[in-house]
Amino acid sequence: MVSEGTQSQNQQHGVDKVDNRSEKEKAIDAWLPITSSRNAKWWYAAFHNVTAMVGAGVLSLPYAMSELGWGPGVAVMVISWIVTVYTLWQMIEMHEMVPGKRFDRYHELGQHAFGEKLGLYIVVPQQLVVEVSLCIIYMVTGGKSLQKFHDLVRQDDSQDIRLTFFIMIYGSVHFVLSHLPNFNSLSGISLAAAIMSLSYSTIAWSAALDKGVQPNVEYGYKAKSTTGTVFNFLSALGDMAFAYAGHNVVLEIQATIPSTPEKPSKGPMWKGVVVAYIVIALCYFPVAFIGYWVFGNGVDDNILITLEKPTWLIAMANMFVVVHVIGSYQLYAMPVFDMMETLLVKKLNFAPSFMLRFITRNVYVAFTMFVGICFPFFGGLLGFFGGLAFAPTTYFLPCIMWLCICKPRRWSLSWFTNWICIVLGVVLMVVAPIGGLRSIIVQAKTYKFFS
Repeated sequence: MVSEGTQSQNQQHGVDKVDNRSEKEKAIDAWLPITSSRNAKWWYAAFHNVTAMVGAGVLSLPYAMSELGWGPGVAVMVISWIVTVYTLWQMIEMHEMVPGKRFDRYHELGQHAFGEKLGLYIVVPQQLVVEVSLCIIYMVTGGKSLQKFHDLVRQDDSQDIRLTFFIMIYGSVHFVLSHLPNFNSLSGISLAAAIMSLSYSTIAWSAALDKGVQPNVEYGYKAKSTTGTVFNFLSALGDMAFAYAGHNVVLEIQATIPSTPEKPSKGPMWKGVVVAYIVIALCYFPVAFIGYWVFGNGVDDNILITLEKPTWLIAMANMFVVVHVIGSYQLYAMPVFDMMETLLVKKLNFAPSFMLRFITRNVYVAFTMFVGICFPFFGGLLGFFGGLAFAPTTYFLPCIMWLCICKPRRWSLSWFTNWICIVLGVVLMVVAPIGGLRSIIVQAKTYKFFS
């Protein structure tokens, strides 16, 4: 008989009621980044989620609004917010659906819902596309923001420094930070990043508000032709959808929270998510609506460029973006590190060691930095790839898993809600890449390798 103390301890560590793992498996789980530390507080979940969710993409929301117009723009923003809160809640609930077991990773939940093989094939490629492409985009964004900061504060007309070097400067930080062992060790960086995201969002909308509505402001669509308008509309739908992409790391964040049968991890996790979503609303809605209201369709795809003055404030906002994307990069890299290390240690039988971790993580950082330097226009490609991977993992995969695992009654409220989310998600997955592909074709002539 397993004593109650042992049982609750086993559940706290997220294993089966009777721990049948060998000593070697226990040692490996204690070493892997996702399962090694389970003593996080609910507020860790709050700022991890803010850092994961609020990308520097918040600064392009006024531009997306200008391509959607007032009605559709407000509707898409609000509906996306509600749908993603719902799918996030589902994932938190499903984390401990099976008594005594925890699904610590997105693909483990996928395997439970769709079967061992199929679950892996469905979830892992999509999750990797999202996480790796976000890491590359954060490399470019970090470099660009550093470059903007440098250009704003320098006094003389010295020669411009190429973006490549700024990406290298930004990337060098990650060669150090990537050796933090797990999510809990990231909590300080994550907190700083969350504060920064709230700060630069506030700078963006308050500086816009201070400028007041521009004298010749226009709210009509910019594109001259109907086709242009339609494609821009689809592309903007994609941009708005990707503003809510934190679902790819939510189970991994929840895995760091302690859990017992009396106090499951979903309580503190949900508390953290509610706080995070309020902060996200405070970042997204004012920036999108005030930015569009002030500048109309004349707004740039980064509102800080449109604002320009006061120089010191915009320079500061760019520096805040740099600090924030440092935290975001680490959050999205951690599950990738976990996948690589699991593969090496469990499948290829490498011994868990500092050297193994040192080499794999440095190789990954170097890879994302290299791709960012080669393709500084990578963000432009996101509308296309993102639609294929972001929409499923955020909008409808959780709903399909919910239908597979919980089997709600046909025509019940839960059944209806899930099917509505699935239909919306699939529509988004189909139309966003169309808009994204057209923007790539239109902008291809401006793309420069190694800028």
